[in-house]
Amino acid sequence: MRRTVLLSAFLVLAVTFLLAPASADDLADRARKLHFSSIVVDTHDDTTQRLLVPGFDFAAKNPDGHIDIPRMREGGLGAIFFSIWIPGTTTGPEAAKQALDQIDAVREVVRRHPADLALATTAAEVREARKQGKIAALLGLEGGHMIANDLSVLRSFAALGVRYMTLTHSINDEWADSSGDKPAHNGLTDFGKNVVREMNRLGIMVDISHVSDKAFYDALETSKAPMIASHSSCRALCDHPRNMTDDMIKALAAKGGVIQINYYVAFLSQELRNAQQAHPEIQKEIEEQSKKNCQGKPNGEACQLLEGNRLLREVVAQGRLPRVGWEKIIEHIDHAVKLVGADHVGLGSDFDGSDVPYGMDDVTHIPQITEALLRKGYSESDIRKILGENTLRVMTEVERVSRELNAAKPN
Repeated sequence: MRRTVLLSAFLVLAVTFLLAPASADDLADRARKLHFSSIVVDTHDDTTQRLLVPGFDFAAKNPDGHIDIPRMREGGLGAIFFSIWIPGTTTGPEAAKQALDQIDAVREVVRRHPADLALATTAAEVREARKQGKIAALLGLEGGHMIANDLSVLRSFAALGVRYMTLTHSINDEWADSSGDKPAHNGLTDFGKNVVREMNRLGIMVDISHVSDKAFYDALETSKAPMIASHSSCRALCDHPRNMTDDMIKALAAKGGVIQINYYVAFLSQELRNAQQAHPEIQKEIEEQSKKNCQGKPNGEACQLLEGNRLLREVVAQGRLPRVGWEKIIEHIDHAVKLVGADHVGLGSDFDGSDVPYGMDDVTHIPQITEALLRKGYSESDIRKILGENTLRVMTEVERVSRELNAAKPN
């Protein structure tokens, strides 16, 4: 009888232990293991601008900026899309030339650091880089103005490894409307639609971050492959035209696409956006001071991007604008997942190109995202999708569509 009672007590304790929630330490350890065993893909980083600065050492842990090899290792980043960005005011052959210079800079940094980096142009190559213990380096063109209205330039970029193109940047180009400009083309022109078709054939992902709502729907109707929003957030949570409406997110997902959440504070926080709109002089002050501080420095664009973030934090510390915490990133991820499911959400930080929230100070902090999602009850498989598998799935599908289009008899 005593043995039966002891056995029953033991079983009750065992069941209680098994059903008890994991301690904070257990969950943190589980999150770390999950994060570092996943392929984490960031679809948008402006670090390319820093590669053009004489003396910048991408292999060193730098005291400023957000991205370098040691910090990518520390944060478990497995694949990075280096943004090729030229201001929309630079057009024609000069824009194409500057884009080529940036592509060359990325390819050169990969060549110089073969133990850490591998150039990737396909999902399979990203996975192979992972097997070799390397970080996959990919190329994304941020702004269709860089093709200089010439499909042959687009084809040249594809041959050099470009695997997505944002159809516009912050102002209209000659064939597509931007979310940051007054409509001029009612979405995409006929040539713009041909650009989308050629991107499909070349295996370049169509990126609809920065485009107007009408241009988004035109691209969605034209594209035979799923599309991405490489660095956009949710307009329902922050009413910024750069963000996507719920209907847009649903339409993107319905055709297999992915929204990669942007970490830029002005896209994350409605409170900050309201304050910035109420006090436009503060943003003007930051921009003017950034330009002044960077005057005469090599690659002023890279300098101004970093200065903007530093000056914004000074303004926040002074109490002139509200503080935005990194948890806002989780809110936007969760909103999109509740809309369309975990298969259609990813990460597109905009590191080295935007003002990031407190607590997400550089790439070393991205494991916090994994832990936060685990604490919210997300499954490990869904978290792996958000961290990178969704982007790799879209790449694979875009590659499949490209093969089919190239195998078809030409018109």
